[in-house]
Amino acid sequence: MDVLPQTVKRAIDLIDTYIVENEKTARKFIKSIHPEKVQASLKLSALNKHTEVSEHNKMIQPCLEGKNIGLMSEAGCPGIADPGAVIVKLAHEKNIQVIPLVGPSSILLALMASGMNGQNFAFNGYLPIDKSEKKTVIKNLEKLSQDKNQSQIFIETPFRNNKMLDDILQALHPSTHLCVAADITLPTEYIKTMRISDWKKATIDLHNRPTIFIIHKS
Repeated sequence: MDVLPQTVKRAIDLIDTYIVENEKTARKFIKSIHPEKVQASLKLSALNKHTEVSEHNKMIQPCLEGKNIGLMSEAGCPGIADPGAVIVKLAHEKNIQVIPLVGPSSILLALMASGMNGQNFAFNGYLPIDKSEKKTVIKNLEKLSQDKNQSQIFIETPFRNNKMLDDILQALHPSTHLCVAADITLPTEYIKTMRISDWKKATIDLHNRPTIFIIHKS
């Protein structure tokens, strides 16, 4: 409850039908917010990379029958770097009201704490896995940040974070700024912005820690 407002709790109190990424963790989260809610009353549909497109209409059918549905992200903000966007798009197409609830977005929290350009920025999602392609993309993002004065934000699968940091340090100019924001809102939260030349002197373990990377070259 340190990062979620009462509006989220009230929504969970009232809603029994959800679209989630992972049913087990969603049930655990709902129980932590509303312990009195009977788990058997919950109706959860899984929306992830394995979900067939043909299932989407079935998921929002309760809305067309007058019921409220909660869209729950596994970690982060629904619809932002999250598969929930396809459901929101479908809801608009069917004239279903969409109400965004206030909650933590690691992308914006990282940018807020980075000291970089909050007036002009871009979120680039995941970069290519191939080392050569990744290096090219990183250098292109650096050039873009300089040309447009635009902070470039991206993420990596947590178990590859240390490799990503190494690739960033090898690819970028020593004067380019890099923000590393890990474990945002957790007790182990770490947010630091330094030039690449200074990062090369630092030691940090980002393995399996959800991390946002932001680069900006002036």
